Amino acid sequence: MSLPTFANTDPVDKKKNKEETIVSVAASNDNFTTLVAAVKAADLVKTLNSDGPFTVFAPVNNAFDKLPKGTVANLLKPENKKLLTSILTYHVVAGEFKAKDVVKAITDNGGKFVIKTVQGGKLTASLKDGKVILTDVKGNTATVVITDVDASNGVVHAIDSVVMPQ
Repeated sequence: MSLPTFANTDPVDKKKNKEETIVSVAASNDNFTTLVAAVKAADLVKTLNSDGPFTVFAPVNNAFDKLPKGTVANLLKPENKKLLTSILTYHVVAGEFKAKDVVKAITDNGGKFVIKTVQGGKLTASLKDGKVILTDVKGNTATVVITDVDASNGVVHAIDSVVMPQ
């Protein structure tokens, strides 16, 4: 079986860098400036710089732009740190799962694979038109647009929408 082709909307250096953690990989890419600001506001830098390994489904800037106007600014306020942390950790999975692993889990489980996030909630991964789709508990979807960006403590897959835990 051949793996589905994934959309790659913007080239990213996918080479493993033993020195760069998930946070530094995201910080070095202009597509993740909003995510990096959110990670800093939620005080998650230390966690995402730790040994891991982690798999992060990282929303690109355009994903945050899809949220209702004012949502991001509101989430970045100190009084909303708990909610922001919950949303961000909903995008993180313990362990390192490359795209081929995700696709195999989907196909081995009848077309859908439920992923438990670090936040404690669940995402459902499926395939549509050769792309991995994540569905949150509300039924909203995100498409994986860039896969297998390696870091010293895991892997990043970029997604085109922010998924919500509740």
